[in-house]
Amino acid sequence: MEVDKNVEMFTVDQQELQPGSLISDDPILSRSRGILQLIVFSIIGITTFFIPFTINDKSTILFDHAASYLVNDLHAVAVALLFLLMAYGAIKPIVTGKYKQNLTHAILSAAKIAGLILGSLYVLGMAPDVIMEKDMMPFLFEKLALPVGMIVPIGALILASLIGFGLLEMIGVLMQPIMKPIWRTPGTSAIDAVASFVGSYSIGLLITNRVYLQGHYSTREAIIIATGFSTVSAAFMVIVAKTLGLMELWNLFFWSTLVITFIVTAITARIPPISQERNDDADPSAQAVVDIKENRLSAALELGIQTSRRSSNIPKIFWSNFKDGLEMAAAIVPSIIAVGLAGLLLDKYTPVFEVLGLLLYPFTLVGGLPDPLLAAKGISAGLAEMFLPALLLSETDVITRYVAGVVSISSVLFFSAMIPCILATKIPLSIPKMLIIWLQRTILSILLAAAFAHIAIAAGWIA
Repeated sequence: MEVDKNVEMFTVDQQELQPGSLISDDPILSRSRGILQLIVFSIIGITTFFIPFTINDKSTILFDHAASYLVNDLHAVAVALLFLLMAYGAIKPIVTGKYKQNLTHAILSAAKIAGLILGSLYVLGMAPDVIMEKDMMPFLFEKLALPVGMIVPIGALILASLIGFGLLEMIGVLMQPIMKPIWRTPGTSAIDAVASFVGSYSIGLLITNRVYLQGHYSTREAIIIATGFSTVSAAFMVIVAKTLGLMELWNLFFWSTLVITFIVTAITARIPPISQERNDDADPSAQAVVDIKENRLSAALELGIQTSRRSSNIPKIFWSNFKDGLEMAAAIVPSIIAVGLAGLLLDKYTPVFEVLGLLLYPFTLVGGLPDPLLAAKGISAGLAEMFLPALLLSETDVITRYVAGVVSISSVLFFSAMIPCILATKIPLSIPKMLIIWLQRTILSILLAAAFAHIAIAAGWIA
């Protein structure tokens, strides 16, 4: 099949935009092998990530079964692996000197060390009584840190099937025509947006920052992508769903969260402060010209096949994704323990989240949540750490749990990881602006998620 000039232009541009995704010294596979590889790994990825299987009377997706087996049946092994990850995550900033870069890195590095110490004290039974209550460290370590430490690397490994063999690029081409009119970002940001959502927010931000510095994005476009698409990965969404008891509704939860996140992004892109950012500072010579006027499906398939043909080093692809998952788990787990415990202590012994929750109370009330004040208080904790709403609202009714899960993903911004990551880029976003964007996204997410939850219950999709 011939590839027209427009498709070739699109392919070359994406090679330039994605660091190390297509350009390598690995041999190019034959066309038939590329097609077979694209089909096989796409089926593996979709089956593993989106189709629930019942094993031992438990219905969930396959890689969650694998992680649960590690956590429950090989608990001692899982704890040992977790401590290796936590030790690596805590020591790395000291060895590399990253903690010296700025105050943010120093605080995060201290949080990782604190998380490692707290985890050690918990396992050794030496932690103070105040944090050994069952809704404190036991819950935080056993129900959050341990599953995260196992699921994220395994999930990253499985994600290689979805993002390493052409499926992601196919989706990017198919999404291209709707990017500018809906999200006010260039057509070429389609792949960036999808990669950010299904992969890692840190990797997504690295791509966005790199492309912004190259002049492909204006300031406004970079901010839209960074605050609207670079949410936590699908592997982290599994943790949220597990904590909230929503794994039986995994597909409904995943796809509705994706849609709601993208709707919220389309709205925030059109209101201040994002709408007031510069949109004329992109380099016209750097921006790609993409104009596939006919047979877009064929163009998408062709790009997917070309990507698959370049993905000849299968062990390298899976190891690279697994390594990224290990790095992310090592960085986030000790922070989760430290920041999560601080959040739980603030929730239990101070009125901080009650005060912050008052800002959200009118919207949880309008959304028809059974206990709107409790929901507002729990959701507000997501500003500190995106897992806290799931922890605080895990025992509530199904509507509140669903809304909390969606909002924790769709709000995107939180202090324990995402906000410091953005501050580490060259994208000009201040903390006050991010706080405003967080509030906007949280309010919109509450209203949309609550409306969908009521529809889903009426339709019988949620029992």
